[in-house]
Amino acid sequence: MNWNQLINTNRLGSKNRKSTEASPSRPEFQKDYDRLVFSSPFRRLQDKTQVFPLPGSVFVHNRLTHSLEVASIGKTLGDRISMELEKDSSINSKLISELGTIVSTACLAHDLGNPPFGHSGESALSRYFQSEKGMQYHQMVTADEWQDLLHFEGNANAFRILAHSYHGRRQGGFALTYSTLASLVKYPFPSTAFPEKKKYGFFQSEIETYAKVASELGIPLLDADKKVYARYPLVYLVEAADDIAYQLMDLEDAHKLRILETAETENLFLQFFNQKSDTKFFEMKESVYNEVTDTNERIAFLRAIVISRLINETVDIFMSHQHEILEGTFSGSLIKHLKGNSGKAMKAVQKLSVEKIYRHPEVISIELAGYNILGTLLEEFIPAVIEPKTDYHKKLLSLIPEQYHTDSDSVYHKIQTVLDFVSNMTDLYAVKLYKDIKGIAF
Repeated sequence: MNWNQLINTNRLGSKNRKSTEASPSRPEFQKDYDRLVFSSPFRRLQDKTQVFPLPGSVFVHNRLTHSLEVASIGKTLGDRISMELEKDSSINSKLISELGTIVSTACLAHDLGNPPFGHSGESALSRYFQSEKGMQYHQMVTADEWQDLLHFEGNANAFRILAHSYHGRRQGGFALTYSTLASLVKYPFPSTAFPEKKKYGFFQSEIETYAKVASELGIPLLDADKKVYARYPLVYLVEAADDIAYQLMDLEDAHKLRILETAETENLFLQFFNQKSDTKFFEMKESVYNEVTDTNERIAFLRAIVISRLINETVDIFMSHQHEILEGTFSGSLIKHLKGNSGKAMKAVQKLSVEKIYRHPEVISIELAGYNILGTLLEEFIPAVIEPKTDYHKKLLSLIPEQYHTDSDSVYHKIQTVLDFVSNMTDLYAVKLYKDIKGIAF
């Protein structure tokens, strides 16, 4: 891959519309950013669980605030890489200076496909098709399509939201630039490529769409049979921004909720620094602590310094492995290549998060709610869209917005309309609809 082709302002589906004259005051990649900020799917993130249940007496992150923080980190990473690449005389693209905008836009979109109730929502949607009631559709779809249904994936759903032409909507979905779309796809292969991994980047319905994106940008196809592509280079920056944000901010949220003690949280952040080589940091820490006595502010100070350190180290890793990244041979994430104190500290954070945060009763409770609520919604709506026999089914269908309708006779595409509808719900709307259907609210 080469940067001159990778950074591209052409838009998905744009050939069907008249092109508008580019404005120097509002570059094409800035338009991508604006389209996301002003979109309904992005606004709905404010009522989607990140980790802890919403609402609560202590305000913790939801999907919207998390996405904004990831975009902030991503902007810095992209800008820093731009500055490094501008020193390379072989790169003649004038667009290389806009990597920060591309990365931050993809960061805004990275969680758009996540269903209600956090990551457990993905499991809840998948679980339905593993149940007796869902298994009845196994023989009605192809083997490849069934793999999508068995393992609903938020990453693939985000790409679908942005690129799919929903009923009554324009071609190309959001009509974003190819560069922005490619930056979003962390797993550039379908569900059938590596079934054991469960993670994948696009549904069967979007395979050809991603092929267009890859062709336009010169992303190599590594395995034609499995449809596995090399990762687009900027994906590594989006992934790193997400890793940094959620790992560290989950700690801060857990501290505010008193799941973690102050001393324990401080110790985790301090592990990123070396007592001997980072003397300036420890001097600054003592100075700040002399002035700031509020424990939450102290934790926020440590978190900010750690983020700054991780950004610097991530940029160094990206640039030192740029050749492998462009060749499509780089293995793992940038964060996994952290060395020294940072590498050890990140592993300590991940270990504690699993043990004390993600298994906390409050987190488990919302996961259990998600299983019951989302499973019930699929149980009600899927039979209605496949074969609406009764007035009850017709009433259910009237609740599905027109944009999710399909004229296809394919059972797979009909089921997708329900998954589109349910996965785009907010937590509160999913609960309300569940109560309405079950007569609990009445």
